Amino acid sequence: MINHFSKINEVVATFDREVKNHLNSIEHVKRFSKGELLLAEGKVCRKSFHISKGIARKFFRNDAKEVTTDFFFQDDIAIAFNSYTFQTPSRETIQCLTDVEARVTHREDWDAAKAKFPQLLELDILLTEIHAGLLDEELYDLRVLSATERYQKLLTESPEVLQSVKLTHIASYLNISLETLSRIRARL
Repeated sequence: MINHFSKINEVVATFDREVKNHLNSIEHVKRFSKGELLLAEGKVCRKSFHISKGIARKFFRNDAKEVTTDFFFQDDIAIAFNSYTFQTPSRETIQCLTDVEARVTHREDWDAAKAKFPQLLELDILLTEIHAGLLDEELYDLRVLSATERYQKLLTESPEVLQSVKLTHIASYLNISLETLSRIRARL
């Protein structure tokens, strides 16, 4: 996968001091406890959470069953994309799996910054393209890779997942049963 951090850094490096200072002024560092919700189902996602430390997960409920759709690790931006983009109630919940430290930006502040500094639109477009690319990759993985290959890929890309994430959440994210995950782990 393309290293999206280098692309983001390349764009940010082109910003002058005024833009960088403004970005820093609209971000606020907050700490969240394990189990705390960054976003509850049914609420509008009005903030982005740039994770500095810790792990969060995104999930939705389907017939009283939680279906994990994403994990957020260091340097990830945790949002419910549709809710954030269209300012509609979220179908998803974002929950801290560990204590989390994040740089929080309110959507209104981000929109005002883009209006004041049009060059931020390039960063906004890049972040959207990265999100779309990651979704495309996830769809490919679910349709083409075997359960074992998806598990191995998750471990390669995010080895910390085993230390901090329940196996039930990992199985749900991989779209497999807990029993299948146990068999895969036993074989490896």
